[in-house]
Amino acid sequence: MDEREFLRHTLATVAYRGGKAIRNAPPGFAGFGASSGDRTPARILAHIGDLFDWASSMADGREVWHDSTPLAWDEECARFHSSLAAFDARLADAALAVDAGRLFQGPIADALTHVGQLAMLRRMAGAAIRGENYSRAGIEVGRVGPDQALPRREFD
Repeated sequence: MDEREFLRHTLATVAYRGGKAIRNAPPGFAGFGASSGDRTPARILAHIGDLFDWASSMADGREVWHDSTPLAWDEECARFHSSLAAFDARLADAALAVDAGRLFQGPIADALTHVGQLAMLRRMAGAAIRGENYSRAGIEVGRVGPDQALPRREFD
């Protein structure tokens, strides 16, 4: 697998794991905070969207950052997938103006961290997602939208 395909596989992994963490979130989850001053799930999800917008600009050689105000939860969930799709399409399309390693170590690795935070916050909010053997998940390059494969091997 070449670097670009690896990055695209990583994006599909973010979509799968992140989609699982945000799908069917209970009412009020968007504003849940473990303690005062912590980022809420809505703010974390907005940040992930910003990360992939930044990644797209990096790929184009521009490096533009924007701190978005969180949208309503359903809109922010849609933005999560649309920002992944835009970056995935950019990776599939043209030469990169930045080293693939910088894209991975910056926005992509950061997004993976934040997906883990969302999963942890779900558990803390009393709405845990089921564990899963992710090495067996139906993760496919290019599948970055909300329609993800069903889990193959979940556990409690």
